[in-house]
Amino acid sequence: MKKILLASAAFSLMATGTAMAAGDVKIGVLLGYTGPIESLVAHMGPAAELAIKEVSDSGALLGGMTVTAVKADSTCIDSGAATAAAERLITSDKVSGIVGAACSGVTGAVLQNVARPNGMVMISPSATSPALSTAEDDGLFFRTAPSDARQGQVMADILMELGIKSVAVTYTNNDYGKGLSDSFESAYKAEGGTVTISAAHEDGKADYSAEVGALASAGGDRLVIAGYLDQGGSGIIRSSLDTGAFDTFHFPDGMYGAKLETDFGTEINGSTGQVPGTDSPGAAIIKKMGEANGFDGTSSFVPESYDAAALILLAMQAANSTDPGVYKNKVMEVANAPGEKIYPGELGKALKILADGGDIDYVGGTAVELIGGGESAGNYRQYEIKDGKITTVKYR
Repeated sequence: MKKILLASAAFSLMATGTAMAAGDVKIGVLLGYTGPIESLVAHMGPAAELAIKEVSDSGALLGGMTVTAVKADSTCIDSGAATAAAERLITSDKVSGIVGAACSGVTGAVLQNVARPNGMVMISPSATSPALSTAEDDGLFFRTAPSDARQGQVMADILMELGIKSVAVTYTNNDYGKGLSDSFESAYKAEGGTVTISAAHEDGKADYSAEVGALASAGGDRLVIAGYLDQGGSGIIRSSLDTGAFDTFHFPDGMYGAKLETDFGTEINGSTGQVPGTDSPGAAIIKKMGEANGFDGTSSFVPESYDAAALILLAMQAANSTDPGVYKNKVMEVANAPGEKIYPGELGKALKILADGGDIDYVGGTAVELIGGGESAGNYRQYEIKDGKITTVKYR
């Protein structure tokens, strides 16, 4: 069980005092603006900022405080750069909460090296490694994206239901890729499936013919690519198609994106995948909000980003404090029942309910339900490539 410890008293006073004195609270948005999920963050970042703006414009946070988003680049892959960016957010920008980080490895590094020592709350919209479920976090770390322990099971279920009894697996050589591949392999084998090979690949290579050759030699009815569409994942698809090694694939969340249609289209017809998502009213609202504000509300981890920012600010209101050491104890409370259900676009309403002493159940864009030490229970959208287009099959 995760330990709940009090944050440093000195830091708490500094964080709260700075925000209150200025009449403004700052929220860090620490995402991979460069790196292997840059195309996803192009939509995630604006979604988080939209929630922050919505709260600020409402004038209902803690007696009228304004809220400002401060962006910082985690790079997704460089832990040193990510921790330095997080340190700047806390020490220089004086943020009172962090949306992020975006990828599992850098998120773990920021949590242990920056957030815990400084008593800072982090809510990640997209760090999915199962290892984060049991990481020591002093009650400061939450995530609106489900763990890959859940995604691995969903992947296994989908493939077995499709009659795919053997697969080759390649994964990006980092915490995300390894954690997801291990979770999937365990679940798939338990259901009677066969993994012919599970091999790591490095991102950033110009040629993946050797990796694809090894995967093809092992065989399998489909190739599972637990990687990044903006990086090695696309290279592996292209090499597989050009050599005839594989023509259908299964894609986890890091492989979801418009490039599946624009770069491959009908070449990968019949390929399948899953991405966090629901058919809830909140998801439809986020889609419309994205259309109105210039981002894709259906892209990976976009509703999760809006929800992460919203939960930080709602927890502050519930605690009547911008001090992370105080409001961390309210995150689970505002996220779950009982209380009035709150959807995207209703943050001002939620703040007023909390200010009047009422309870809310923040549903948000992802049908938020936080379990265990503060992570999403997990919902997924299953899809298939049909006629070169990403087509929703169902929700799980």
